[in-house]
Amino acid sequence: MSGSQMIAACSIAGSDSGGGAGIQADLKTFTAIGVFGLTVITAVTAQNTREVRGSWTLPAEAVAAQLAAVRDDFAIGAFKTGMLGTAAIIRTVAESLPAGVPVVVDPVMVSTSGHRLLAGDAVADLVGLLIPRAEIVTPNIPEAEVLAGMRIASPEDMAEAGRRIRDLGAGAVVVKGGHLAGERAVDVLVDAAGVRQFSGRMYPYSVHGSGCCFAAALAAYRARGLGVREAAAAARAFVEAAIASAAGAPGGSRIVNPGGTLLYPDTG
Repeated sequence: MSGSQMIAACSIAGSDSGGGAGIQADLKTFTAIGVFGLTVITAVTAQNTREVRGSWTLPAEAVAAQLAAVRDDFAIGAFKTGMLGTAAIIRTVAESLPAGVPVVVDPVMVSTSGHRLLAGDAVADLVGLLIPRAEIVTPNIPEAEVLAGMRIASPEDMAEAGRRIRDLGAGAVVVKGGHLAGERAVDVLVDAAGVRQFSGRMYPYSVHGSGCCFAAALAAYRARGLGVREAAAAARAFVEAAIASAAGAPGGSRIVNPGGTLLYPDTG
């Protein structure tokens, strides 16, 4: 099968040595949804489900070379960005993304264990260069608070934050509500048509990699031709199944399990 015949999606993100997040989680998600996965690695991390012990970003020219290589040989249906690390990498990615292809931006700033994954001086480039290029931005609550410049304590706050982030130039925003207390996990989508809430079960355990899985699923469903709202609903169902079937890790968090119980969510 040639590159032009594939349904392909490309993840631009860091490598997770524990296999639960980053490039590894994205590739598992792409495969489960039936999309050929391409990668542009921005950083190497030494991590497991409990902690990030170190991270090393690649030179921006290495990121540019990877992007050029995959663009030259594959018809890419969607891109997903995760850990970018530095302002130079963000600028390189923003300059290299082709026009007219959906881009899902997961604005990764800090790991679950508290390790900073985005340089402080890179936030301005994320806001000014990459978010305006995004079709969909998928911040969690702490990331949305930084991007929107407000505190978030309710789904109504999430909707307002989504509107503020969308005003930065994004086509749509999904604010993920897993950090809010409550019996149900609520995500809020804000797009040109208004606000839509997605509600699911709040599981009594933490799961490593769920944010990566969700953003990758969004990109995969967009590559398969679903509209933004349909892709968001399908990705929400997909990641909930991946959380429900999360694998246990001795002494650490559970690991998201893409496709563990639900390979192709019902999008109707």
